[in-house]
Amino acid sequence: MTIRDKGYFHWEGTLRERRLAWWPITRLGLRLAFKRKGFKLLYFGAFAPALGFLVGIYISERIGEFRYMIRGSSQLFEVNPAFFKAYYTSDFLLFMMVMLMVVGGAGLIADDLRHNALQLYFSRPLEKREYLAGKASVLVVFLLTVTLLPGLAFVLFKLLFSGSFRFIVSYPWILLSVTAYSAAVTAVFCFYTLLLSSLSRNRRYVSILLFAVYLVSDILFRIFYGNFKNPAFALLSLKANLQQTGAFLFQQKPPYDLPVGWSILVLAAAGAAAFLVINKRVRSVEVVK
Repeated sequence: MTIRDKGYFHWEGTLRERRLAWWPITRLGLRLAFKRKGFKLLYFGAFAPALGFLVGIYISERIGEFRYMIRGSSQLFEVNPAFFKAYYTSDFLLFMMVMLMVVGGAGLIADDLRHNALQLYFSRPLEKREYLAGKASVLVVFLLTVTLLPGLAFVLFKLLFSGSFRFIVSYPWILLSVTAYSAAVTAVFCFYTLLLSSLSRNRRYVSILLFAVYLVSDILFRIFYGNFKNPAFALLSLKANLQQTGAFLFQQKPPYDLPVGWSILVLAAAGAAAFLVINKRVRSVEVVK
């Protein structure tokens, strides 16, 4: 019987860099998130407030037909910047975004640290900024779909139901406000989630931290504010700072008697500190080529 030697051939092709080297990381992260138990229900449940506000827009344009159902003031259904501020700064929406991060984002970096997968990532033609961009993009998809898309839908349906451009003429800056706040809250939660995910190898521990830090920061604010009546304690609460920022961007009165610039400064400083920590945590196991 003839014995044949199996040899190995060198690859003679050319290596081409991909412009979106981070996309496979994002695609995998999205797929794994939707496979998690209860995530789909949680994700689509986050759109419940948006559906309610869309109904409110329809009623505002048919107020005469629904007057017998409205016992209070019809101003509740007036679509204006306060309408948008009420949606974006509502406790329920912010809480749902936190829960999306808990279920879908807690393990983005923690799982890689647990399985020592960062060495595999960086042993390929992948830079650290591309790795972080891929992880952050998972969160960006979830957050922008529950913030930016509903806001754009509100404007579109308002124009369709009214049959005129009067709303845009009255508030020409509303689209900019929607985009700016959506980008701001997305950036805050991205840094918040990736920071805590990079601090531990245990996904469950990170999930508890994501929920606890958000909740405890608001509880501490309520305790100190209740005892000392000083609105400056709102700077301790992640939720309060986001609500202050939202009121400013939609040109509404802030919920707390505190310069909005302080809340923006706190969020920006927290984001910068989070970036430094994430950068250090990822670098500590990076493979040098």
